[in-house]
Amino acid sequence: MQSRRPVRVLAVTSGKGGVGKTNVSVNLGTALAEFGHSVVLLDADMGLANIDVLLGLSPRYNFFHVLEGEKSLDEVMVKGPAGLMVVPGASGIQKMAELTTTEQAAVIRSFSEFDQEIDVLIVDTAAGISSGVVNFAKACQEVVVVVCDEPTSLTDAYAFIKLLNRDHGLCRFQVLTNMMSSAEQGQNLFAKLCKVTDQFLDVNLHFFGSVPEDPYLRKSVRKQAPVVQAYAQSPSAQAFRNLARKIETWPLTNRAGGNLEFFVERMIGMDYLDDEVTV
Repeated sequence: MQSRRPVRVLAVTSGKGGVGKTNVSVNLGTALAEFGHSVVLLDADMGLANIDVLLGLSPRYNFFHVLEGEKSLDEVMVKGPAGLMVVPGASGIQKMAELTTTEQAAVIRSFSEFDQEIDVLIVDTAAGISSGVVNFAKACQEVVVVVCDEPTSLTDAYAFIKLLNRDHGLCRFQVLTNMMSSAEQGQNLFAKLCKVTDQFLDVNLHFFGSVPEDPYLRKSVRKQAPVVQAYAQSPSAQAFRNLARKIETWPLTNRAGGNLEFFVERMIGMDYLDDEVTV
């Protein structure tokens, strides 16, 4: 692996679907790329991948071909808006939705072949609390949990945070409130989640910020373009750029674990090593 400078590695996830998680990943990645960063967006929804659809891309290959050893990561990667580099997932391929822990690690180890310097790796996970989602989240330096103002969104986000905390030792989470009618609503929603986690869990929740409910965001989806480019002056586009600026302020890890080796090593250090699998 050639990457030696520190890399920000973050997972964008949620307890349930339908909260706009993938739109968050796409627009954060595009905004960071517009700011001049080298960004890789990994579609880690193994089975229902849709980042390529959201961006109007037509990749010839995807992560399935990396898993099968047919292609390298460089060969499946496609260029998106503003120079954003996208690693397409494999939509509708059942095998990708049923990866063993060993296979999940093999997929991530493909990053050892990646010879480009990058600044940010964004991992767009599937929704829910499957082993694949948990393993990707555990491997990242920051976990961004996207919630919206629905009871099921909050309860599922709490269940996800509880699982990662109690079973896997994760204590720090960034919470992003999405589709908010006002900034105050976003703060109140975050406070509701904190009230429960403060009572029952030993975690630190940080308020990442809010994205407003915005008809331009829906229009951008129909145009298959990020709202930060399609409607650059819209409220949601401005919110995503503010969030991207906040990511720039997050501390970088300067130890060996600060570069992409961190991501690979965290993935290959998972439970399957107990099964005496040689990697």
